[in-house]
This record gives sequence, C-alpha cells and structure tokens, in this order.
Amino acid sequence: MLDLPAESADEDHSAAQLKYQRLKVRIHEKLVDSLDLSLLAHVTEQELSVEMKSLAAELVAEEVPKSNMVLRTRLEAELLDEVFGLGPLESLMQDDTVSDILVNSPNNVYVEREGRLESSGVVFADEKHLMRIIQRIVSRVGRRIDEVSPMVDARLADGSRVNAVIRPLALNGPTLSIRRFGRRPLQIEDLVQKQAITQDIVDFLAAAVDARVSLLISGGTGAGKTTFLNALAKFIPADERLVTIEDSAELQLQHKHVVRLETRTANNEGTGEITQRSMVRNALRMRPDRIIVGEVRGSEAIDMLQAMNTGHEGSLTTIHANDTRDALARLEMMVAMSGFELPIPVVRQYIVSGISLVVHLSRLKGGVRRVMQVSEIVGIAEGGFHLEDVFGFEQIGINEQGFAQGEFYFTGHRPLCLNRLRACGLRLSDSLFDKRRIPVSQ
Repeated sequence: MLDLPAESADEDHSAAQLKYQRLKVRIHEKLVDSLDLSLLAHVTEQELSVEMKSLAAELVAEEVPKSNMVLRTRLEAELLDEVFGLGPLESLMQDDTVSDILVNSPNNVYVEREGRLESSGVVFADEKHLMRIIQRIVSRVGRRIDEVSPMVDARLADGSRVNAVIRPLALNGPTLSIRRFGRRPLQIEDLVQKQAITQDIVDFLAAAVDARVSLLISGGTGAGKTTFLNALAKFIPADERLVTIEDSAELQLQHKHVVRLETRTANNEGTGEITQRSMVRNALRMRPDRIIVGEVRGSEAIDMLQAMNTGHEGSLTTIHANDTRDALARLEMMVAMSGFELPIPVVRQYIVSGISLVVHLSRLKGGVRRVMQVSEIVGIAEGGFHLEDVFGFEQIGINEQGFAQGEFYFTGHRPLCLNRLRACGLRLSDSLFDKRRIPVSQ
C-alpha cells in the first residue's frame, strides 16, 4: 500500500507529479485486467461507466490508505479519464482559457492562454502512457498512427484539431498538439469586441458574403483563419445549401443546411485515400449553393476555381500566406500543381474571375490577432495581380504588457464590387470608405 501525498515537501512538483502518474498508470493497468471483455459488447456506456467507477474505487483502496482521502478521490476521478478521456490532459481540456495544448514529450507539456505559452505542470508516466492517449484519439476518428504511418491529423468530438507525430520521425518521443476551438465558436461580435476587426469592416464583409462575392482568407498558423471563416459564414442567407470540405473537420457553421465532408487517408494497403480534390469534384454533383473548402493547399485549387466560375459564386476558403499578394501567388502555384499545363495568363484570369476579395489575418506580439488587410482584386497587372487595399491594420509599437499596438486604416478605395452589392439590394454608406485611421486601445 502506498501513501503518496498530493504534493511532497521533499520532492519538487514535477517529480511528485511523475510519481503520481506512474501510480495511476499501474492502477489503470490492473483496472483493464480486471474487466470481463466479453461483456463489454452487451452493456451500455452508462452501465460500463458505473462498473468502471466501482472497480476503480476497489483498486485505489488497495494502493492508497484511508488517511489520504484527497488522493483517493483524485485517483478515482482521473482513472475514469484514463479509460474514457484524455488522461492527464483532461483537466486542460476542461479549461476554457486554454487554446492550445502542446505535448513535446511525456514530461514537457505547454499550453497557450490568451496568446502566450506557459508550462502546464502536467506530465505523463512515460512514453507508453502518452502513446496510449494518442492511439485513443486517432482510433475514434478512424485514423491510424504507427511506424508505417507516424504522423496523423485528427479531431476530437468537440471539434478540436489534433496533430501527432511519433518515432521514428519524432526523435525525442511522441509529440501531440491540440488546437482547441472552445465550447462556443467565436462570433463576429466577439471579434469586434476583441478589436480583431472594426464594425465598419464587418459591415462591408457581411454585405459581400450576402451578395455572393467570393472571398479568400489568408494568414499564418494560429492567425485565426478558421475562426474568422466560421464567423463570416453567419452572413450566408439561411436558405442556401452549403457543402464544406476539410482534411480534418473543424468548421462549426451556425447554418441549418450544411453537408460536412472530410477527407480520408489511405489504409494499411495504401488504398482508399479520398483527397480534397476528388471531394470538390463530387460536391459539384450535390447541388450546392456554395462550396466551403476549409483550407486549400494543393491541386484542388483548380477545381475550386472552376466551381467559383461556374455558378457557385460566394464560396469561401482559407490559405496559408504572408499577405494578400502572397496568397494569390500561392494559389497560382497550387493551380500549376493540378497537372493541367495552363498558360500563366489563363491561370491568373481564372483567379481574377473567381475571387474578388482577399482578407489577411495575422497573430501579432502578445498573441493578439488582427485583420491586417482587406484587398480587392481589380484585375491583372504586368507581371502579376492588380490589388487595391480597402482596409488594413498597421502596427506601431508594443505596450507595457507586451501586446502589439496599432491602428486600423481606411485607404479611401471604393471597391468595384459595390456595384454587385447594390444590385443585390445591399447599400453601404459612402462615408464607410472615407480615408481615415482608428487607433486600437490594446
């Protein structure tokens, strides 16, 4: 019998945590060995939970004396997390302030809160313990991870995005990254309140989405592209049919008429892969009003542009890029990857005809996210695209708390797509586009 204090005065916190996790793993292994696996197929999840709770209490009593009821209670609760949840990470998953969970190794777990990384203090017993949690995550969504396929993208039931890499690619052992989206998706009002965007820019983009003006949302990793796409989709009329296509389903559209599609990786025999490109083609046969590609990253770009040019205007997608001009250059390169030997002028004309606006987002110092540019594609210039910035954000410094400071600016450019907005009965005040600057307090 072991009497393990919640925090020992003779050991540092990390060593005590490691000792605790090893105790929990040992009891968990006994718990699994005690189960009658033949009965699992004949009981409900609720009945199984009750049985597991009873078994856990018995096994904990064998290992921990009655004098340490705090430890007993904690172990009994966390053993259920080991069986049904994410083990040591479960407490972090319940913390709404955590936006990212980054497991570098069993003893090195970081979290992001309000845009800043900090050590979580959470540890796993060993690599085997961490691998068990990774295997549970990927198996629930029909993915696999092993030496043959040591990388995987998956998602949790709440929509959180998961990426895992194991040996031999991960030299220091299994790594796990979880991008959380929260229980309630951020709405456009939340983004205005957080000063990621101004209400005037929202009014313009809302009208553009309503009028079926196709948008490309660009940005780096963690810039908030998916969150922004979710928020903008609110302005799609409720009577339209949407088809979403993603590698790992993350979008949480607040729309009644949505068909969600997710790609599939190859099986153990190397067959059965379903790519985004084939899904975009199939989506055209599903009578969509709009096709939303979670992120365009390859040859599916040509099929998406074909859809935008053949009656599916108003479609939305995201792309990794450094600014709005780089986004179009990358899109042009992706079309070239499709295998069609199209002349560059034809590719550019295709892009100009299919996409009207490019919105670029960035994650700045201190973790604050801003809409950095809203640019209109007005045509093709010599050697590239002719873009005109409509709105933007300029960083001018860092405040005492380490957050980026700056101001939104309005260039004075009247977008050409205003004619389309007016034709759809959507009128915006001319003063909205007057040249001006709006400081951001944080």
